[in-house]
This record gives sequence, C-alpha cells and structure tokens, in this order.
Amino acid sequence: MPQSNYTIGTLADAAQVSVETIRFYQRKSLLSIPEKPYGGIRHYSAKDLDRLQFIRITKWLGFTLNEISELLALESGYHCNEVSRLAEDKLIEVRKKLKKLNQIEDALSDLVSTCQSTDGNVSCPLIEALQQQSKNIENID
Repeated sequence: MPQSNYTIGTLADAAQVSVETIRFYQRKSLLSIPEKPYGGIRHYSAKDLDRLQFIRITKWLGFTLNEISELLALESGYHCNEVSRLAEDKLIEVRKKLKKLNQIEDALSDLVSTCQSTDGNVSCPLIEALQQQSKNIENID
C-alpha cells in the first residue's frame, strides 16, 4: 500500500526518479514545492507521487515537458476535447517519425546489401548508394 507522507528521497525512490529530477520538475512548475515547517522537512503526498508517475509515462509516450504542462493544466476533467487534441497531435508526430525511421531502415538495408562484396579489388559502392538514397528521402535533417 502506498504511503501518504513522503520525504523527497522516499518520493524519488517510489517514483523511480532522482531527487534532482523532482527538483527540476519543481523548477519547471510541473510539481509543487510543499511548505517546509520551521526546522522541519518538506513532506510530499500520494498525489505528488501520482503526478510524478504521470510525468514519467507521458515522457515515455513522447510528450515534451511543455506538452505535459499543458496536459496537467487540463487535469480537472472538463477539458477532454483539448486533451484529445493534444494526444492526436502527438500521434501524428509519432507517425511522421515512424515514416522517417522506416525510410532510414530501408536505406540502410539497401546499403548493407549493396556493400556485400568480398573482393578486395572492387571499391565499395557505399558512397554512390548514399548519394542516390539522399535523392529518395524527404526532409533530411
């Protein structure tokens, strides 16, 4: 059962992040900084742990910290359309990246098969193949 009263160290352990990550998220206003009692230690709640886990999963899904901040601002539940739009935008972005990765995979596969010569007297056509591939790939960055 999760505890409801964490120090920054126990919160970091529970969320599987570093203490510095928590402080970074606090500086980015993704996580609140709890009040520090006079002469005491700041305490975090289960809600803080939930928020850290949300940040971790959305980062894993490819959302930027700015996008995560937008999602957290919409967490009241009344903004499902906006959250859906952000998720759809991320899905489009991921599909574009996948398309580009597939192009890279195809190009590398072609290059590997082109450069299978074992005869030391034949120059490898790798450079020529790369030049040809550059004409077939859109948006090289």
